[in-house]
Order: sequence, then C-alpha cells, then structure tokens
Amino acid sequence: MTRNLLAFDLGASNGRAILGQFDGERITMKELHRFENNYIEMNGVFYWDIPYLYNQLKLGLQAFKQGGYGDLDAFGIDTWGVDYGLLDRNGHLAGVPRSYRLSVQEDVDAVKEKISAETMYARTGINTNQSFNTVYQLYRRLREEDSALQVAETMLFIPDLLGYFLSGVKGTEYTIATTSQLYNPTTKDWDWETIEELGLPKKIFTKIEKTGTIRGHLRKELCEELGLNPAPFVAVGSHDTASAVAAIPGSGSFAFCSSGTWSLFGAEMDEPDLSAEARTRGFSNEGTVQGTYRPLNNIIGMWIIQECRRDWIKAGIQLSWDEIVVEARKAEPLRSIINPDAPQFYAGGNMVQKIKDFCRDTNQPVPESVGEIARCVYESLALKYRSALEGLEAMKGQRIDSLNIVGGPINNKFLNQLIANSLDREVITGPVEGAAIGNLLTQAMALGDIRDLDHLRQVVRNSEAVEHWYPNHTPEWEAAYQKQRTFLK
Repeated sequence: MTRNLLAFDLGASNGRAILGQFDGERITMKELHRFENNYIEMNGVFYWDIPYLYNQLKLGLQAFKQGGYGDLDAFGIDTWGVDYGLLDRNGHLAGVPRSYRLSVQEDVDAVKEKISAETMYARTGINTNQSFNTVYQLYRRLREEDSALQVAETMLFIPDLLGYFLSGVKGTEYTIATTSQLYNPTTKDWDWETIEELGLPKKIFTKIEKTGTIRGHLRKELCEELGLNPAPFVAVGSHDTASAVAAIPGSGSFAFCSSGTWSLFGAEMDEPDLSAEARTRGFSNEGTVQGTYRPLNNIIGMWIIQECRRDWIKAGIQLSWDEIVVEARKAEPLRSIINPDAPQFYAGGNMVQKIKDFCRDTNQPVPESVGEIARCVYESLALKYRSALEGLEAMKGQRIDSLNIVGGPINNKFLNQLIANSLDREVITGPVEGAAIGNLLTQAMALGDIRDLDHLRQVVRNSEAVEHWYPNHTPEWEAAYQKQRTFLK
C-alpha cells in the first residue's frame, strides 16, 4: 500500500506543502502549494503573521483534497527554530508571535547579568552569543512587563503552535525545544534552574515529546470543512534542520550543512559537547530525530545575498539567481573577503553598502559590480564553512572526510564547487528538499513503515540522486582563509 504523507516545510522566507507517496522502498514528492513568509514590522516590533500561515496550511490540505489522492495517512510540520507563540487560559493567542529578527545584544547582556555565559553553556550546550535564542526573547518580555507573557498559560514553538491549530492538541517536540537555550541535555528536560533564576513562568512549558510521536489528528471541524479524513498529526523533527539532517544519505565520517537563509553546519554525536572549547568555537548542541545531538555552527547563509538582491531590485537591477551566478563567475576570484557573521550583516537593509564598508575598513579592494559583490559573498561563505569544519574535527578528535549539503541553495553549482575548493574535501549535495523528505519519512517511521534512521536514510538513497564535487584547493584559497581568520578574531 502506498502511503499519502503531507509535509508542511516552513522557512523564514517561504513555505511549502509537499505530498510524499511512500511505497515501502521509495518516496516520490510533489509540491502542492507554495507561499511566501515574511515577518512584519509594527510599531518597531517584528511579528510573524500566524493567521496567514495557518490559512496557507489549510490551502495545502485543500490542494491535497482537490488532487484526488484518496485518504491522507499523516501530516507533519517543520519550521525554523527559537520562535514561539503564547496561548491564554482559553487556548487563544495571547498577542501576535514575535520574530527573532527583533533581538538585540542588550537581550543577551541582561541575561548574562543574572547567569554567566559559562554556566548557561554548561547547562544547555547552546551558543550563548545568539541574541535570537528563545531564552533572551522571553527574558526581554519579562523585563518589559509584557502583557501577553503575563496572561500566558502555554508557550508553543511555531511548528507546535500551527500543529495545535490543526489538531487541537498542545505539545513540545524534542528537536525544536533544543533550539531554545532552555533545554538541559544532561537532565533531558527543560532547564528548570535557568527558568527559575530568570523568573520565567514555569507553567508555560509543556512536556517535551520524542520525535515521531503521533500527537493527535486533524480537527473534526477541519475534516468537515475540507472533506478530509482525520489524519494523524506527527510531531516530526519540528526544527527544519533536524528534519533535513535526518534525510542526509551520508556515511562514514561526514559533516552536514542544511543550507538556506541560515547555514546550519555540524555533525552528529551521541552525547552533547559541553566543553569550554565547544563554547568558545560557538557550537550549539541541538537535537536529532533519533534523540541524540548535532553540535553545529549557526552561520549566516544565503541571507546576505538575498538582501543584496533586494538592494539591486530597488536600484532597478532585475536579476534572477542564475544571472547573479553568471556575473559572479566573471569576477576576479578571492579579491575581497568578508566575515559573514559580522554583526552588521545580521540586520536587513543596505546590505550592498555594508559589504563595501567592510572591505574598505579592512583595507581590501571594494567590490562594486554585481558580480564582484556576489563572488565576495559566495567565497566568504565557503571560507567560513572551513572554520566550522576545523572546529568539528577538533571536537570529534578525527578527520571529517566529506560534507553533505541539503537545501535549495545546492542548485547553485558554482557555490558547491567553491565550498569543495575551500574545504579541500569532497562535497556531496542532495536532496534539495532535505527538510521535507526528512519530515515525510519521520511520519512513515511513526506509522511503523520505517524501522530506524538507517532504514530512513536507505530510503533516501533509493529515492534521491546526489551530486559529487571534488576540491581544487590552491594556495590562493589558503591565503584567503588566513585573511578571513584575522577578521574572525
């Protein structure tokens, strides 16, 4: 029997409803619905439009019904991490969910006045310098005496929140909880010490569930409205990176990169690394679908080039992504390098000028043309991956032989080759829809059709083609890396 599975895969810029049909050996995927997702600024605060997103999920379910595929066997939701919604005692939204783009360094500093970075890392294993972490967001609201937090009875991360609206059942999935800097991997529960010391309301934290839990079913009212059966709602790897990593068909000693607006670069380990070295290198120990850990660097990924393209469009330069790559190929290689994670690149707006200013301030040639700027961004990202790779090798105490990349940006073959050149390692790309296929196959695992992660990855190998990129690591790449290292320091 072929299973009909539906993955809702939401990123910080767009979302998709993807049908997966699984015959026991292979899965085929079809995009049923696609929509944009943008945060909204109101009165100086950035929000997510949750009613809009909920309606887009309903349209995805409607598209499944209209496709005439029969009954829906299960559905699951994955999104970006750290963001959440608050519910009041009646189960309704207590205010509009905020976007992590609102976060500032002041939020980090306020928490560190109460609890040291060393203590926080020892408890949670999460990079304490990421101002967007849930702990900083919540403590800011507490300091502001935010009315929504005061009346809140429940906190649900975005995938759990949307799942609640579709199923009527509340819960917190393991992988999304680990992004918050409020999960303790030693006790395998919420970090109650930090919650208590900061004065956060303990009642809002729900029980943490294992990935693959069947949490509930599509609400009766929605079944009647859409003409659908009460399909099970599976708490898949609700953090999109966890789902993407589950779908990596790698073997041996490999690192992974889930590429998108952010580049999540890491490796799988049975236990978290809570050492001072891991903290200094900026690694976060987030959860895997199998209940273990994936220490990773959260690197600003395609965000910078996305913002550059917005600047060019505003200036009347209409270029597709493929056309930008064509221009980048023409530019002189390794002419100017930036640190993609420099603070000025975190916020949107005037990105082209920020890149120029960085190069001018570091006494490098200032890129002017589209091609020069794009090449600077692509090469700088490839070089930043090398520092993350070296950090992982130090933590694991062994060489990493290859890098597996999943996500939409793997369609940029120019960038793939740059990454291989920078790392001096084989790079394997695919599948493109990594988070979606991981989401879908975790549903199949919850239904008993897949035994374990090894079986899941075999299905990926059966179903998805990958590409291999081999390095051409020249002395120029080595010199550029040493230059970027001075910026990182």
